[in-house]
Amino acid sequence: MSKPPPAGPARDLSSSIRSRLLWVRGLRALADGFVSLLLPIYLGLLGMSPLQVGVIVTGTLLGSGVLTVGVGLRAYHYDYRALLLLAAALMAGTGLGFALLSDFWPLLAVAFVGTLNPSGGDVSVFLPLEHAVLAQLADERGRTAVFARYSLVGTLVASVGTLLAALPDLLAAAAQIQLKTALQAMFALYAVAGGVSALIYRGLPTQRVVSGPPTEAPLKESKRLVLTLAALFSLDAFGGGFVVQSLLALWLFQKPAFHLGRGNDFLLDGCPIRAFVPGGGEDVG
Repeated sequence: MSKPPPAGPARDLSSSIRSRLLWVRGLRALADGFVSLLLPIYLGLLGMSPLQVGVIVTGTLLGSGVLTVGVGLRAYHYDYRALLLLAAALMAGTGLGFALLSDFWPLLAVAFVGTLNPSGGDVSVFLPLEHAVLAQLADERGRTAVFARYSLVGTLVASVGTLLAALPDLLAAAAQIQLKTALQAMFALYAVAGGVSALIYRGLPTQRVVSGPPTEAPLKESKRLVLTLAALFSLDAFGGGFVVQSLLALWLFQKPAFHLGRGNDFLLDGCPIRAFVPGGGEDVG
């Protein structure tokens, strides 16, 4: 039996929480859209080889995976609002780290512990936290619609973020500055997005999303089903790892005919289409 939808003040609170999560989802997708394309170009301007760029991109994915598993195992002990605020602070720190650092090993460390997203979909620690909150806010009948809106907002706004990858070229020409400086400004903008996300998260209630006793341990009855779905998803993710958006951008921008403006147009073509494919806009954790 599905739980009844909330009524009165509880319904208003649920709507407020969903709105804040959707705003942050869109803001994060906007930042991810341009950072995923600018990352390999920026690392190349720092003098790194394609191998080093690939290692840093791999580090972002490995770090996100480790952090996501850790959050999945321990997050139910803590307040979801505090965890989301910490994730937003980590996003801000990641942007500042890439804007200020230039050596391989420090950048690899920041990539591993940070929230930088080199792929077309959200793979950061935000995803399982926000999914857990959204799942508790909606009844079984409305849950699919809630996640559909969440995915649609993320993918469509990410398309706009992809277009913003052309800004460094325009900024460098207009302000007569080096392209490297313009790219550092974009990573600083990514940090600002993390700070704004924290401000939005601060408006979330401190109490638990749903009433009832605290969860003792996750995945009791559904553990086998979740592990089976995770194994199937891993096969798809393994194949997708061969064409991570940042690595595709690295390959494209090594072609003489490609530049920031043309490359992001090429990679933008598939983004709006993914928004209307169920599950196509992001990895559902």
